Amino acid sequence: MAQTEKKGGLLRKSSASKKPWKEKVVLMYDEIFTTEDPVKCNPRFWEELFLMKVNLEYLEGKLEALDGEELMKIKDNINCLFQHCIQALGEEHPIRVVNALQTLCALIRGVHQKNKSTSGFDIINMLVGFDKAELCMKNLMESLDSLLCAEGSESLKSLCLKLLLCLVTVTDNISQNTILEYVMINSIFEAILQILSSPLSRREHGHDAVVLLALLVNYRKYESVNPYIVKLSIVDDEATLNGMGLVIAQALSEYNRQYKDKEEEHQSGFFSALTNMVGSMFIADADEKISVQTNEAILLALYEAVHLNRNFITVLAQSHPEMGLMTTPTSPMPTTPVTPLGTTPPSSDVISSAELPLDADVQTSNLLITFLKYSSIVMQDTKDEHRLHSGKLCLIILTCIAEDQYANAFLHDDNMNFRVNLHRMPMRHRKKAADKNLPCRPLVCAVLDLMVEFIVTHMMKEFPMDLYVRCIQIVHKLLCYQKKCRVRLHYTWRELWSALINLLKFLMSNETVLLAKHNIFTLALMVVNLFNMFITYGDTFLPTPSSYDELYYEIIRMHQNFDNLYSMVLRLSTNAGQWKEPASKVTHALVNIRAIINHFNPKIESYAAVNHISQLSEDQVLEVVRSNYDTLTLKLQDGLDQYERYSEQHKEAAFFKELVRSISINVRKNLAFNTLSQELLLKEFSTIS
Repeated sequence: MAQTEKKGGLLRKSSASKKPWKEKVVLMYDEIFTTEDPVKCNPRFWEELFLMKVNLEYLEGKLEALDGEELMKIKDNINCLFQHCIQALGEEHPIRVVNALQTLCALIRGVHQKNKSTSGFDIINMLVGFDKAELCMKNLMESLDSLLCAEGSESLKSLCLKLLLCLVTVTDNISQNTILEYVMINSIFEAILQILSSPLSRREHGHDAVVLLALLVNYRKYESVNPYIVKLSIVDDEATLNGMGLVIAQALSEYNRQYKDKEEEHQSGFFSALTNMVGSMFIADADEKISVQTNEAILLALYEAVHLNRNFITVLAQSHPEMGLMTTPTSPMPTTPVTPLGTTPPSSDVISSAELPLDADVQTSNLLITFLKYSSIVMQDTKDEHRLHSGKLCLIILTCIAEDQYANAFLHDDNMNFRVNLHRMPMRHRKKAADKNLPCRPLVCAVLDLMVEFIVTHMMKEFPMDLYVRCIQIVHKLLCYQKKCRVRLHYTWRELWSALINLLKFLMSNETVLLAKHNIFTLALMVVNLFNMFITYGDTFLPTPSSYDELYYEIIRMHQNFDNLYSMVLRLSTNAGQWKEPASKVTHALVNIRAIINHFNPKIESYAAVNHISQLSEDQVLEVVRSNYDTLTLKLQDGLDQYERYSEQHKEAAFFKELVRSISINVRKNLAFNTLSQELLLKEFSTIS
């Protein structure tokens, strides 16, 4: 009996020695973790190993348990295992390939855990050896490229992508991961594009492919020429770009759906009943509990596509049926673990307009609308760090869009009208808008609505100055386009003017608190110059002459706020302090606004006195305004329609470095390589004898 046990390579529970039972693959791993060459005892060792089901947990744990010195002693065996894994990727039998892929994942993660404090060069040496690194990594990348491009198993492709994601995210800071030099030299860019251009592959692997591309683009992007940046910037294949857009749209749409479901569940639950009983005092607290994990990885992919590739701008406006209203057949995703949104792909693809004729009764949507809805959710709560990063990235993406001539053309196109239901933060002083009352308008109206919504809802102690600056810049860039192209947009401009005046009021009311942390005069100057833009050029882009009259009415009606702002900046600009110069810029910028107030107020008071009216109506004030334009003198202000274009490298490098680090950690944490059951694989590869 004992002899039989020895020949089997394992011990049974009934054995007299009472040793715990070990599966054969574990015994083989133990042989690798000795200083002896395992082939000496078993010439067929490597052939047999890759027929065994991989025990990821044991292999990773074994590597992590060794100290640096012990690991160096078995370096030759580790190198040998790594090289044989690469060889096995070229095998005809898919089971060997699957086991080799999973073993590589465990090896890379295990060795990295052991070498956290050391440089990437040590990891390369430990895995493959310096002398063979270039050839081995070339063979590895070529094998992965072949597997990804082949017509074969979708499970193998899934594992290939997960191995690549493992390689990329093995360090928190991907730019310190020198293994990626080999991924740069031996590009898999075309393989990623092939996945995105094929409906079947995109449905199964699109999410992982897009996240992988976004991460690769960010490898040492400011320090050297990154081939993935160069190649992404010149892609012009419509099917590929649309495929990428569909993957991003589906992931963002899934987030929007999850949020809406939670919101409805929340409103119909206990908090809703409680709020109805005692009023609206609990609205803010209750709303904070509606939380869905944000998806920075997909958002980063959208940013890189918009920022790097001018051709991708057309994808933003590519119409498709509203996601959630259309049902598409879903296929099982055996390789996808159940983990939070942001790390796993959605289970179904989006149907593009080319694949399905649009139903006249179904509201059409596009990537930009889905993105605007997503933005309206994540920008509600900026107290949470992930949402703050997401909100900032949303505004950066909108900045790039607002600067693009073609994007502006379709944003302002009167023939492209959509009903965009943005999420609005619950507030005590306003009712929730009914979705059905939303008008169909050009998409730029939704962008402006989003900016107004942000301005109105984030005046708080923890003031998000950076986000406000970006928000005002986006509005300014859109106005510059409208002025340049003489686009008369039918928009409720009063809501914007009111929001801007309330923002100035908030800055003044909280001067002491805010000045301790921020230069509020930069923001105040931008807001004042938006009004100057309307005053100087409004007659070229406001929809009607009465809209221009209403602008003057709002300035006169809210004159106290402008008077108070002038008093504040005058006080600080006449004192020799740190705010002297920025405050004086606001003083000069207020010259035309003050001229309007000082010109019309006496006329209005005179009109009231002559007609014996204590309080004038809006129509009466407008009548005074219209009849006194000719005596108003304004100064021509230069540079109001000029702006500094967005530059990532000079101003945003630190933000993106931290964002990519966070995404890398999150992707690594949620990667699962053992989600393929051996039974499933055997069923798929039933041709193996």
